[in-house]
Parts: sequence; C-alpha cells; structure tokens
Amino acid sequence: MKLTIVGCSGSYPGPESPASCYLLEAEGFRLLLDLGNGALGALQRHVDLAEVDAVCLSHLHADHCLDLCPYHVVRTYSPRAPFPRLPVHAPKDAPRRLAAAYGMPEEPGLETAFEFNALTPGVRRIGPFEVTAALMNHPVETYGFRVSYGGHSVAYSADTGESAELVKLAADADLLLCEASFLDEPGLPTGLHLNGRQAAEHAAGAGVGTLVLTHLVPWNAQDRILEDAGRGGFAGRTELARSGAVYPLG
Repeated sequence: MKLTIVGCSGSYPGPESPASCYLLEAEGFRLLLDLGNGALGALQRHVDLAEVDAVCLSHLHADHCLDLCPYHVVRTYSPRAPFPRLPVHAPKDAPRRLAAAYGMPEEPGLETAFEFNALTPGVRRIGPFEVTAALMNHPVETYGFRVSYGGHSVAYSADTGESAELVKLAADADLLLCEASFLDEPGLPTGLHLNGRQAAEHAAGAGVGTLVLTHLVPWNAQDRILEDAGRGGFAGRTELARSGAVYPLG
C-alpha cells in the first residue's frame, strides 16, 4: 500500500499545497480520500485522472469535496469521456449539495459521472481495501477513515475536535493523518478542530507508528504546529504533511 499526500492545506489552498486530498494505492487500485479545492490540478502529477477507481469524501465543506465538480467535467467532456460512473462514498446529502455547487439541477445532477454511496459508521470493502468509517467531532456530518490492506493501516481524522472515536479508529495504525488546524492557545472553540498538541495526544492514545500533521491552515506558522505536537506525549515519528510526500506501507 502506498499513500501520497496530494493536498494538505486547511480551510483553503495555500501557496505550497491545495486543500485536502490523499491518494492510496494497492494492487493497481487508486482510492482518493477527499478532493478539496485545488486538489484536482495537483492530483495529475501522480495519477491519470481516468484511472481513479473510487473516492471517499469525509464531509461536505469545500476544502474537502469541491473539486468533485471540475472532476465531473473531466469525466463527462474530456476527449476520452464518457467514463464509467465512479463510486463516491460520501455523506448522504452529497448529490444535492455538489449539484448545487456546480449549478446543476438535482436531477440528474453529478450522478451521470458519479455513483454516490451514502456513508454510515462501519466497515466496507472498496477495491482491495478494507475501509472503516467513524463519525468525528465536527459541526457537520463528518467521517474519519481507516484504510487497511495487507496487514497495514492508515487512519485519517478528517476534521474533528477532540474525539474518543478517533483514538479507536486509529488504534495501532501504521500512520495517522491527523488534522492540526489550531495553534495551542487558550480560548479556542471546542468541537471544531485540533491543535498540534491534541493531535499528538490522540496519536499517543491510539499507539500509532507515525503521526503526520495535516489540514495545515496557511496563516499559521508551520514550525509552531510541530512544536505544539512535541508537548502531546507521542514518542513516535512526527512530521508535517507536505504536498507530494509519499509513504510506502509494507
């Protein structure tokens, strides 16, 4: 299994990275976790857009899903189109919300290009991967994911505040992609996002091998995020996500 970080910027694309998008590959199968704004462009550095096999959208905030709209254009109007409908696993309101974002009527909406499957907590098989979805602590319906293959696992927090479910989801994973949107300062809102220290605390509680801090908001000093994580009690490898970084697992 191979993980490629396509985009890791939080809330909006930054100068060095598009918004959230992660590519997982095994047995020639290509699974995307999120497709945030700006990610479709960077994705083309890593994969032919005709060769993506499935997409999981954690939630319907723009920085996690909006580039499904231009991806509809690719899969509908490019010279090799039309392609078979692409499975998209997403919160149940995704077809309506994304059709509205594109400016299409709800029927047929984007379902000419995509086959939407409503997410629920639990385990599903997507290609060669076992994908576990769990609800996170965020103001809208949001799922974290654990993707397993060949005895190895990657966990992804999506957007979340402090969450016991995240610790369960990530238990003993090889790598945890954990959001660290906030600086570790007093007076921050709860039930919205994590800071670096909290991300490290979740990684320590889950006993993961490597912590990769992601959803990095461009206005924050990135070295400060890493410094905050150092106070979270996690003894494993910790690093900042970087667009283009590749992690072979197994």
